[in-house]
Amino acid sequence: MFEAPSIVFAAAGAAVFAAAVLPRLLSRAPVSMPMVFLAAGALTFGLLGHLPDPDPLAFPEFTTHLTEVCVIISLMGAGLALDRPIGWRRWATTWRMLGVAMPLCILGLTLLGLGVLGLGLAAALLVAAALAPTDPVLASEVQVGEPADEEEGTDREDEIRFGLTSEAGLNDGLAFPFVYLAISISLVGVEPAAWFREWFAVDVLWRIGTGVLVGVCMGKLLALVFFSSRHKSIRLAEHSEGFVALAATFLAYGTTELIEGYGFVAVFVCAVTIRAAEHTHGYHRVLHSYVEQLERLMTVIILVLFGGAIARGLLSGIGWPEVAVALAFLLVVRPLAGWIGLAGGKTGPRERIAIAFFGIRGIGSLYYLAYALGEGGFGGQAERLWAIVGLVVASSIVLHGVTTAPVMNRLDRLREREAVRKFGDEGQAPKTAI
Repeated sequence: MFEAPSIVFAAAGAAVFAAAVLPRLLSRAPVSMPMVFLAAGALTFGLLGHLPDPDPLAFPEFTTHLTEVCVIISLMGAGLALDRPIGWRRWATTWRMLGVAMPLCILGLTLLGLGVLGLGLAAALLVAAALAPTDPVLASEVQVGEPADEEEGTDREDEIRFGLTSEAGLNDGLAFPFVYLAISISLVGVEPAAWFREWFAVDVLWRIGTGVLVGVCMGKLLALVFFSSRHKSIRLAEHSEGFVALAATFLAYGTTELIEGYGFVAVFVCAVTIRAAEHTHGYHRVLHSYVEQLERLMTVIILVLFGGAIARGLLSGIGWPEVAVALAFLLVVRPLAGWIGLAGGKTGPRERIAIAFFGIRGIGSLYYLAYALGEGGFGGQAERLWAIVGLVVASSIVLHGVTTAPVMNRLDRLREREAVRKFGDEGQAPKTAI
């Protein structure tokens, strides 16, 4: 007889090996790595009944912290990968998605929760806030690659990948005020007089401002240590120590959370600040590579457990209203909100459609829900809320997993043809207007 620990070790080894190989094997296939591991988790826990039940309701603190760590590691990787310096015009796509598309997504999904699902305002707003952000973890397949170490690196970022990466990097933190708003309404009621002043002063102004400030300061301090320290022994850029990216992640996050700021915002801002300090230094690739590998490993763990939770009944309460809302959000609300947000900007029509469509839901949504259920007063709704959010995340993994490779490969080919037509064989693909 095979013993359970032996099966777990063998399965873990196979999963880690697959995590290293699958992204390359599936780069042009209509199947994504998240799809594979979600299915693997469902199959494993569905067939091996003696394995522990990975129900997030049964292990709320474990679920919260596991997803939390995965998200902040992914945010560090996203920030380090961006070659384009921050600017009002250079990041115009990002600001439009954050300032227009995300609020529209929250509004649309809240109305669907109230009108179709029959949820209360607090629960509907929580579902909307949890699902509104583009996920920095599962959206990695439509994000920019490793950081460039050449001056022309900023010209290599097409607007689709840049827009989705920068959006995912910031909106995970900027959705938090709406999560806190849902928590406040669940505890003190709908009347604005009971929550507005504290919510706006603390959850909006203080927490966002603190996150940005700590992120910038921590990023500048760490960049100084990495690249400019007088002592060669601690000038880490000369020693290729990739694991210090994890130190930067936890320092920025932990420091910000200690003073009640948004750690998600701080981590991404810290990473972008480090990236901007020595733009062409090859050490950024070392840091990014380490973060990317760690993120991929944690993603595998979470997706396998998530698939197992689905196999064990996480979605058992789902009916046609929930299915209709999930499809409406993924196929109508997010694409329409993204299209409106980008209207009149510098993106071409194909870019606009791609950015609007690939608003992938994922690990961040699971974190927000787990966190809010532990802090708010959502009564006996936890099981239904997990079913709704779980359905949208699983649907996004399948829908976007099937479409990512074909769509992005097609757009890349169109961009290359446009470059050849305009600039000849030595031309460079334009960043916009495809």
